[in-house]
Amino acid sequence: MRKLSILLMGCTALAAPAAAETLSVVGSWSGLPLHKEYEAPFWSETLPAASDGTLTVELTTHDQMGLGLGDIYPLLGDGVYDVAMTVADYAVADAPELEGLDVPMIATDADSARAMVDAARPMVDDIFADRFNAKVLAIAPYPPQVVFCNAEIASLDDLQGLKVRASGRMTAKFLEALGAEGVNVSFAEVPGALQRGVVDCAVTGAGSGYSAGWWEVSTHLLPIPLGGWDPVVTAMNMDRWNALDADAQALIEAQVKADFEDPAWATAQNALVNDIACLTGNGDCPAGDARGMTLVEASDADMAKAGDVLRADVLPDWASRAGDEWKDRWNASVGEVVGVQIE
Repeated sequence: MRKLSILLMGCTALAAPAAAETLSVVGSWSGLPLHKEYEAPFWSETLPAASDGTLTVELTTHDQMGLGLGDIYPLLGDGVYDVAMTVADYAVADAPELEGLDVPMIATDADSARAMVDAARPMVDDIFADRFNAKVLAIAPYPPQVVFCNAEIASLDDLQGLKVRASGRMTAKFLEALGAEGVNVSFAEVPGALQRGVVDCAVTGAGSGYSAGWWEVSTHLLPIPLGGWDPVVTAMNMDRWNALDADAQALIEAQVKADFEDPAWATAQNALVNDIACLTGNGDCPAGDARGMTLVEASDADMAKAGDVLRADVLPDWASRAGDEWKDRWNASVGEVVGVQIE
């Protein structure tokens, strides 16, 4: 009888499912569409279901945790949590070479932005492994970072002499080269800064500006990607990644691409069109009431000037800080895709 009990216990142990792995996940801004429509459903529902319960998730966001924006990836590398996602530009103080992922004014639509990001992916993989002890899982877009002005503008030239809230270091350099003054103002403080004249214009995603009510304190919208596309990098602590078995790793990589990264990119272009409609009233606004900002269409002269500024000032400045190795890698990857070379 004792032998039978031992045998039954052994069979039960063999039949028992593997213990579930619980991942602590820190998402990007909780109030923005990328988190609400893609991150939260993927980590809370899609991945656990696809794993048949062998992967469970404890999800929060960095703003809910009150994390400093520059601390998100370093804390990930230290193993404070397992997975984190936020705007790559928040990490450039620790990794200046990462600025090459999000170059202003190069990609004017979602397809070209995706091509640029895909070309940069091997560089980003190496940067995150070396700088943050992290494995890159996905790179998804925020909408392009466009220009809201509480001043009358008709072209890119009209930004000269104005104070403009920048969305990243490359954007600030671009503004400086245009003759504008780049000003560092947090997202939450922008409406008050525009209203008081602390800044004349500010750069953010069109949808973010709509949701945050920037249309109440600005009159003109220039919908060009002066701040790039603000790619959001999703990464896992490398030690935690290496501790997973090969099946779990393969499942996460496949699911995050099919059910998070690809859908986020697929809707990026329509999201921009809808956001512009919501801010200007030019078209239908699916998000709510359309507003009445003046739409400033970029001209061929604006785009030509942007290209000249990038080649003469912005990209050489970045290359001098990142170093020749990263300049050469960028030229051979992103540069080949977008048709731009850093001399």
